[in-house]
Amino acid sequence: MDSLGGWRLIQSVLPYFSAPLQRILAALPAHMLGDLQEIRIRENRPLELIRAGGSRFVTAEGRTAQDSEAAYRPTREDCRTLLELLTQHSLYTFEEELKRGFITIAGGHRVGLAGRTVVEQGRVKYVKDVASFNIRIAREWKGAAAGVAPHLLEPGTRRLCRTLVISPPQLGKTTLVRDLARLLSSGSAEAGIGGRSFKVGIVDERSEIAACVRGVPRFDVGPRTDVLDGCPKAEGMMMMIRSMSPEVLIADEIGRSEDAAAIHEALHAGIGLIATAHGRDVDDVRRRPILKELLAGGVFDRFVVLSRAAGEGSGAGAPRTAVYDAQGRRLDERLALRGGLS
Repeated sequence: MDSLGGWRLIQSVLPYFSAPLQRILAALPAHMLGDLQEIRIRENRPLELIRAGGSRFVTAEGRTAQDSEAAYRPTREDCRTLLELLTQHSLYTFEEELKRGFITIAGGHRVGLAGRTVVEQGRVKYVKDVASFNIRIAREWKGAAAGVAPHLLEPGTRRLCRTLVISPPQLGKTTLVRDLARLLSSGSAEAGIGGRSFKVGIVDERSEIAACVRGVPRFDVGPRTDVLDGCPKAEGMMMMIRSMSPEVLIADEIGRSEDAAAIHEALHAGIGLIATAHGRDVDDVRRRPILKELLAGGVFDRFVVLSRAAGEGSGAGAPRTAVYDAQGRRLDERLALRGGLS
């Protein structure tokens, strides 16, 4: 993304910050914004930016520095203002989000929260005394899935293969499935799928895939796509099947038992599926009980694995994309995504 696009992204999150933080972030050099991934705010600790090329601290003048001692340190008031604006001055209204530890804001940006937890009967009720915020910048990257889409269709039948996208955090799986929705819904020639288009249903539990505002997607997810925004995945998949008759269902970050039940229901209805899961590779996700069950049952025909090249750390280099069939044969491997996706 160019610096103009990065500046527009910063503008979309600035209203949530206190006046001092707005002034500092608005003064950042334009070239710093194109590949910005995260803004890390920690009470009384250095203000930090995470970019594709690594991390930098930010001074009170809006300059970047490698030395943490030179950085601006957000105050308690900065953090209090941020939390109030994120929750629209009503912590009670956002109790469920506070329990999960993140809030998704307009534009699909996810804000992670850390602080002191309140626990009842052994379970986290919510996070209070929030002292750390991680603003993860969401990006639309049209064409991100163009190299993947042709490998997700069954030769001869043009049926969409049931696909699991596997990736560690911040390598671009949400960006990838967002663009898959656009390509499959539009039948775009760039997808290499023979001009066929699909009715697509997205269950967007965290409002990250489509970035809906009042139910309307802000990202381009295609002309034949319907979105259930802020709805739990399992319930949402069932609702989509009954109400919108999708040909393809898309859901992010599966892994619970209720997710598996809904996936089986979709398969029995003959609906295609694209889902994502955290992990390094197929063997890694197979260690998780629910995903192990789904894989053992032959639910998925294709696996798309995003990974770093050997020796690269978080935030560095370009993620590699590899597509495998159910027998573990590699169908394609290419540098399909660039750094800075989330």
